[in-house]
Amino acid sequence: MKNRHPVALVLAVIGYAVMIVPIFFVVAISFNAGDTLTFPPSSVSLRWFGAALGYERFTSALVTSLIVAVIATFLGLVLGVPAALALARSNLRAKTAIQNVFLSPLIIPELVLGAALYQQLAIPLRLQNYLPVLILGHTILMLPYAVRVTGASLANMDGQVEEAARMLGASPVRAFFDVTLPMLRPGIFSAALLSFITSFNNVPLSLLLTKGSATLPIEMLDYVSQGIDPMIAAMSTIILAGTVVIAFIAERTVGFAQIFGGINK
Repeated sequence: MKNRHPVALVLAVIGYAVMIVPIFFVVAISFNAGDTLTFPPSSVSLRWFGAALGYERFTSALVTSLIVAVIATFLGLVLGVPAALALARSNLRAKTAIQNVFLSPLIIPELVLGAALYQQLAIPLRLQNYLPVLILGHTILMLPYAVRVTGASLANMDGQVEEAARMLGASPVRAFFDVTLPMLRPGIFSAALLSFITSFNNVPLSLLLTKGSATLPIEMLDYVSQGIDPMIAAMSTIILAGTVVIAFIAERTVGFAQIFGGINK
């Protein structure tokens, strides 16, 4: 085993501390029985978790966030996976340019995209609820994940397996669903996981398109602007627990090595 450089080890420890220590404080504060943010808590209680789950604005925003994240993730996969397949199997000279178009939402500032959707769709259509425009915006943001991650899986896949299935009599459709799609499952799963988490936690785009349909991060941001109490820490802890559950399911079903292994290749 190679010896790790001391400086790199120190930087890694500092990096982990910067990420983990604030989370520790938030979780600890969420169990505070008092009415103010104090650390360490004077006494332990679950009262703020009940308050967070019973706060109508948070629960309504949570439902909205889940709806937007699920639909945007689904639409991103429906559009992105076929696009990745087409790009991987085409010999077009403009292949790189087309791929860059699909990846461009990662470069364009989300506030710019949100402002464009607001001015070009929300205002002209005089919508009373911006939820359809919000879903469209999140779908655009999710496309790069579907194209990039699925494309990485395709690059690592042996194309001769599908050709062998077709030589044995399988139709192109059956060869895709019985051979290609199962091999792409880790990539599709990882794209869905990244898309869902990114959409659920999005703030810049959602901030401009929340009329009648505020998402949970925006509702929490609005709550903090009016005052701070342990309920916001409790809600943050609940979201953290949900993320841990999703990560556990992902590890048990597919495995992080398969989920994220090909993204940076």
